Amino acid sequence: MEILTGDPITTCLSPLVHDLICNLGFELREKCDINSIVTQNGEVLWKAITDRMCYGESGHSLDYRESVRLLGPVCEAIHLHTLSLTRAQFEMKYSPWFQWTAYPELFLEIFDAVEGLHSAAVSLSVMKLTSCLERALGDVFLLIGKECPFLLRDLLASAELAQVFGHAAMDVLKVFIGSPCGLNLRNILWHGFAAPQDIPPKYCSVMLLLTAGLGQLLKSYLHQTKVTLAHRPFVTLTNLEDVIVFPGVTSEVLSAVENAMMNSAFVLKAMLPYWEMAVAKFKVHRFADCTMLLLSQLEAGLRRVFAAVNKCPARLLTAESTILYTTFDEILAKHLNDGSINRLPHFLGEPAMEEAGVQVLVRLAEGYSSRCHPAFQLQKQVLSCEESLRVWDVLPFPEELPQEAARFFRLEDNSEAHACNSLISKILCELCRRVPGSTCAVDGSGGPPPERWPQLLKELCGTRIPTLFCPRLVLEVVVVLRGISSQCQRVSAQVIASLQLRHRQWVERRLRSRQRQNYLRMLNSVRLLSPGLYLILLFLALELVSVHAVLGKSASESQQYLRFLKLILQYTENLAAYTNQEKNKWNEAISLTHAVLLRIWNFSEKKQMLMHLAKNSTNQVDTS
Repeated sequence: MEILTGDPITTCLSPLVHDLICNLGFELREKCDINSIVTQNGEVLWKAITDRMCYGESGHSLDYRESVRLLGPVCEAIHLHTLSLTRAQFEMKYSPWFQWTAYPELFLEIFDAVEGLHSAAVSLSVMKLTSCLERALGDVFLLIGKECPFLLRDLLASAELAQVFGHAAMDVLKVFIGSPCGLNLRNILWHGFAAPQDIPPKYCSVMLLLTAGLGQLLKSYLHQTKVTLAHRPFVTLTNLEDVIVFPGVTSEVLSAVENAMMNSAFVLKAMLPYWEMAVAKFKVHRFADCTMLLLSQLEAGLRRVFAAVNKCPARLLTAESTILYTTFDEILAKHLNDGSINRLPHFLGEPAMEEAGVQVLVRLAEGYSSRCHPAFQLQKQVLSCEESLRVWDVLPFPEELPQEAARFFRLEDNSEAHACNSLISKILCELCRRVPGSTCAVDGSGGPPPERWPQLLKELCGTRIPTLFCPRLVLEVVVVLRGISSQCQRVSAQVIASLQLRHRQWVERRLRSRQRQNYLRMLNSVRLLSPGLYLILLFLALELVSVHAVLGKSASESQQYLRFLKLILQYTENLAAYTNQEKNKWNEAISLTHAVLLRIWNFSEKKQMLMHLAKNSTNQVDTS
């Protein structure tokens, strides 16, 4: 990559940020007594830390630079204290205060890294600590709040956390990890700006002590309020076939990688210790550590190419607090902020891959589609729900049911059910006309014959959805579509469970008169809900195929479309509630379905669905 040649880059921190992190906290030479900061039994004396915080004249706005300068001697004392402890002493003194993070064993690993003073290991430890701390703080937020903020800076600024830990403690965290005006240790490491030598080890020691101190403050709050901290479950990848798609990494491949690391212009020499540690972690099967290191360095390397091909060398460095960092969002965007085309995707072709061993990955990547992207997950959900709906047709029905059902339904008003069937037929005809590739064959009911549904949805959900340029609006639509699909799956599972239970009770003659009537209503409703849910699945699959068409809508049209989707989501949520075994509101489910079908038909009439707006959609899927 000749485009990357030039003067060697020793740091990706801008001069002001580099000075803030590497120099400012070392200016004051005073000695701090560690006993004024932490007691013999490990209790953090927060006042010794918060008294060093500096504020503007108003008393509210933080003076980040001066706070970093004044906190320097405190940080040094904490670091020397940490280095003076054996592992056993550290564990005895502080381990109980890490339990609130749900990952207490991590902090012993971090202590070992600080003791080892290996710069890359210290940086990795700060990455892991800040990530663990952010999630734990989110759990604490949910003790009071309902929806955890997406951004760490918003989380640290929340009234909920201030209520638990106090404003002063939150201000300390803002200085270390929560603002680009401060040290911002989390972001400069996770986004690949900081080289190993850029991170003073004493800040890792301080974050260890602050985490323990937060645990102590939290214990006091929980004792006073008599509440219990619950941890959100971690995300697990349960379907291994979705992630085991790459070839095994042999010793020969690792050797080629190590050779490429040493010789490729893509790898900044200042960052080489991270790459070496990533390979070492891979060899001992510490794949999470390896991935963390490589993700940040992938971003650093791509940022360097981005800055070179787009002729904006200043974007390689961390920005000041008034300018956004150049991160993956911009590096992989289709356009730059000024509207010009981002040249990086065009540049990153085969010419950029000059090592021979990489060609295997290039060939693999050419046929790869994302396995974890929300769009792929939605396709899986739709197919899973369709499989569940097929079970409805093979569930047993009582032999004597028709006669009793006929007598019962002569007394019931079925006009709403007939209206629903008519709407389903009309909407399905419209949706089938939008199936890409060819005309969707329909039977007399206005939709595909039953045996056609599995193949039709499989073909639609086999469509490759572009994910390289996936703006926030597209993701927002996909998230709502996934919510609808999840509720449909829930409804189907509940109906299956109810049908099985009621049939068993019917056969065993354990249903009272009123329960028998409710069972008959359920059977009647199921005949209508089945095509209604198939309709929604077809709608979801078609809208996903055309999801990028939402970018062609105006802001007001986009909001109107999202409101329409959320109306369908609300319907499926209510339907899930009505079909619950504890509710069994089957007549209400029909009324609910009728209302939403009317809304879907009216919106379809306006030709404002994404399937109506997509261009060249007729060539995307072959459904013949």
